[in-house]
Amino acid sequence: MTETSIELELSVQPLSQSDPERRLQPSPLFQLPLPTQGAFESHQQTQLQPELVLSESNPEHEIQAKPVWINQQRLLILLFGLSLCAAIPGLIYCMYRNIQNSSNNQVGNEAPCLSPECQRASAYLSMSADPFTQPCDYFLSTCGSERLSADSGGRQRGQGIPGHPQNQRERAQWPERGGRSEERGGLGEEKVLNRKMVLLQYLREILESNDRPNSEAVQKAKGFYQSCLDIKSIETAGAEPFLTLIQKLGGWAVSGGWNQTDLNSTLSLLMRNYSTFPFFNLYVGKDPNEIARGTTKRYIQIDQPDLLIPIEWNSKNEKSQASTKTLRPFLASCMRYLALLGAPPSSSSIHVYKFISLSSELAVTTAPLLYRLSKGQLYHRMSIKELQSEAPAIEWLSCLQAAFHPLPLTKDDHVLLHNLPYIVQMSRIIGKWLINHEPGTSATLHTFMVLNLLHTLTPALDSRFSQTANNLSVVLGHTEGVAPRWKECVLETERGFDLVLTDLLSQRTGHTEAEELIQNTFSSLKSKLHELKWKDEKSLQQIMKRVQSLIPRLWTPKEISTEAELDLLFSKVKVSTRSFFTNYVQLLSLRQKRRSRLLTDQTEATDVLSVTPLLLGDELLFPMGMFVPPLFHPTYPRAMNYGLMGFLIAKDILHLILPDIDSQSETVRTVGECVWIHYLNVAEHAGRDGGRFSLSAVQRQEVWVQYSALQIALQAYHRSLKNHPSDTSISGLSHIHLFLTSFSQVNCDSDPYRGFMPLEPSFLITVICATSDLCPSSLQCPNKTQEHLLLTC
Repeated sequence: MTETSIELELSVQPLSQSDPERRLQPSPLFQLPLPTQGAFESHQQTQLQPELVLSESNPEHEIQAKPVWINQQRLLILLFGLSLCAAIPGLIYCMYRNIQNSSNNQVGNEAPCLSPECQRASAYLSMSADPFTQPCDYFLSTCGSERLSADSGGRQRGQGIPGHPQNQRERAQWPERGGRSEERGGLGEEKVLNRKMVLLQYLREILESNDRPNSEAVQKAKGFYQSCLDIKSIETAGAEPFLTLIQKLGGWAVSGGWNQTDLNSTLSLLMRNYSTFPFFNLYVGKDPNEIARGTTKRYIQIDQPDLLIPIEWNSKNEKSQASTKTLRPFLASCMRYLALLGAPPSSSSIHVYKFISLSSELAVTTAPLLYRLSKGQLYHRMSIKELQSEAPAIEWLSCLQAAFHPLPLTKDDHVLLHNLPYIVQMSRIIGKWLINHEPGTSATLHTFMVLNLLHTLTPALDSRFSQTANNLSVVLGHTEGVAPRWKECVLETERGFDLVLTDLLSQRTGHTEAEELIQNTFSSLKSKLHELKWKDEKSLQQIMKRVQSLIPRLWTPKEISTEAELDLLFSKVKVSTRSFFTNYVQLLSLRQKRRSRLLTDQTEATDVLSVTPLLLGDELLFPMGMFVPPLFHPTYPRAMNYGLMGFLIAKDILHLILPDIDSQSETVRTVGECVWIHYLNVAEHAGRDGGRFSLSAVQRQEVWVQYSALQIALQAYHRSLKNHPSDTSISGLSHIHLFLTSFSQVNCDSDPYRGFMPLEPSFLITVICATSDLCPSSLQCPNKTQEHLLLTC
């Protein structure tokens, strides 16, 4: 059968399929011609289509024959056949040359992208393995270093309480693996793509750039960052800056020079100027009970503190306690801190003992977040006046007024508490230590606050202090390792100069290109949902009603500050190039101002460190931090942006709006199992059979999510080509080749669902290639039997 007849047969075949069968077929996008085929095939199909129509309109015409013409017809056919035989070789050669020239011209006519960002991307792609020139083993590795087994279901979902301040502090910081790869930057040699690290690398480039004259606010942010990197000056200063600060606070009993300062006065000072909260934590946030009613008001939220002493939870008696296994190393670390601060060894032991005793008493009344949720202890509303009567040892109004200066607060203002039993008991413990007439007991409360301040300021002190903290962290079982200094400095700079970094990031974001990518991907996602086979019509209607109500957009500041406004805001900040400690203390004051701003601002402040979309009412917001190189750039070919960022966007949306789609659509199970069977078949064919076990429900759903996200991104790119037919190229790759090569760089995205993915996402390329003619012919991974099994994926 000729190639033309095969194409005609494929173009007619879907018309005879039943609706259920068509739902299981690949989307019409996968039946498109190769980008390199161009106008030749369109002309060929146009010329041949009338013959097909004529044949179908008069099927008996070919078998009607008049005897008088038979001999003449045979003679004519013989002569025509001889002529055709002579012409066929030349015709075939001409057709081959035309197709080859058409293919070459298709790629050659696309202008190469020559921007600096594209040149960097081209250099990176040249060092990366091309999935279309590698054997099947390229696709057969699994996400992470461990392979999932038959009884592994991935991590638990729903860890933590959505919207609770304790989780908001994490600010989308997913688990980071890879060690040295962090220094190489984002998409290095490691398997795992860490979007947060990519963003931090980009912010680092911004802070270290000298591309143009900057405003005063930008210069101060960069100066702060550079002072953080000045390790030599920090080491030279040693502990002296902190000792000087202690004297400003009235000294302390450890050194024998305490001025008997008032507890609440010292506490107010720590809260206002140093963002330190020894006995409780402060946040700003909304009341979940009001969010459903569309209320944007924010409240002061009071939580239990992050105590320095290690704590363990006893589930049997439902009580916290100081960890006995770590008390000795914790005591040693406290003694080390006092030695670094020049405290006499003879008096250090008694002060450390009392500090641990007070810490242990406070620890008993704390409780894990999930336990407090089960007991209804979260978001307990009361006025400041009511709080004062419940916990009288703290002068709540004056302390809160200090923390949120210059905002006016009254005793009738409401606050939200997340562990009222702790707050009440904490007040009793403080009262007991205040009235105890044993020598040094009242000084213990002051020492407790000073050591908490030391913990706050440790990042600004010499390496001896941070090394002491790291040694204790290792003993406690925390093996994350020490982050690179540049990363710590970027994070510290963001905490004080978040508005400056937000403005700088906004200036460098391709807003138009990002918005187009978001809209096209979201439109393709809605089309994909219509293709699913839902368990009932009600489920489809509910899902589509919710999806149709969403408004996807790039998350940019409502009011972008001008350079003059930023300069005015940071006018009182004096950045020293030689004293990071002084700069850091000012940063703590900036944190307090940001906290006050959050309490009064009715709009949702953008989070410069956010790297995943979020839902706010009916708005589906995509942070600017998602659209940074090497994941995205406005000068990249659209094939590259859609192949990588389009996939990530589609995957994030599916996770966000359809967390339990496996229970609502039969297609999820069918497609997930189909892809998994294909993986097992290819693995077995390659001699890497790891056991033919079945996937759990969450694993099957994650396979469907990522396979669908790739399809959605590809369809979104097709939408883009319809609106803008031309596209640039990198390394001479055709559009679809570049799209899939870009997608292969994603590998295993380090998001909260990574533990559910039982195979490398790049393996999905073999599934796409087995069910379409879009891929380069060099990909020979699946055999014909496997291709047949994949027709319904």
